[in-house]
Amino acid sequence: MRLLLIEDEYPAAERLQRLLRQADPTAQVLAVLPSVQAARAWLDAHPAPDLILSDIQLSDGLSFSIFEGRPLTCPIVFTTSYDEYVLKAFRVNSLDYLLKPVKLDELRTALAKFRALRASFAPAADSRRLEQLLDQLPLSPKAYKSRFLVESAGQLLPLDVGQVAYFVSRHELTTLVARDNRRFVLDYPLEQLERLLDPAHFFRANRQLLLHLAAVRRLHPHFNGKLKLDLHPEPADEMLVSREKAGAFKAWLER
Repeated sequence: MRLLLIEDEYPAAERLQRLLRQADPTAQVLAVLPSVQAARAWLDAHPAPDLILSDIQLSDGLSFSIFEGRPLTCPIVFTTSYDEYVLKAFRVNSLDYLLKPVKLDELRTALAKFRALRASFAPAADSRRLEQLLDQLPLSPKAYKSRFLVESAGQLLPLDVGQVAYFVSRHELTTLVARDNRRFVLDYPLEQLERLLDPAHFFRANRQLLLHLAAVRRLHPHFNGKLKLDLHPEPADEMLVSREKAGAFKAWLER
């Protein structure tokens, strides 16, 4: 069992790991993350764990925001000192809700519940084996999205994906920027667009940017292993490829 712990209090994190070793000596803690920002970055860069144990009130906000706008393939056990979030927790793929201080028997019960329901959550290892089998089958090519209906001057216009330079997400709004610098607001979150568009032509550079290959003019090494992008049309803000995705991005450009 591969677990991710999200907890901003060091003593609580140490105690939870100690209880986990008692409840299941074979459990592997992949990481202990102290904030919403750190958890989102980790989940963006790594395969999903089998189970997440998460506090609710973190130093930079409520942990519910970690899981907003992202498909969850694993259940969550929330650990908290407060009971007012129970209903909201069970709307976010929650398997259990444990009040601090977490007790060993309650943790064991939560882990047993997880094992009983594990098949329903498609563990990552099984998913990888299934993907390998599917890769060997003579499947028809996936049909990716080829055009969008965009609103302009009160009209709906078809726009071919070949005319897209990039998509930018700001303040929960997604903007399509065309190669001729026209801009259209879409009802699609970037997570959905990433699934709908051909990965040979589109790359998710960071949480706010999904770009077309033809939009990339130059790359510049940037602070802390990131890449700075020169795009066409030129964006209003500086565009960076995150450090975690820099290697994959350069490999994608060289395909």
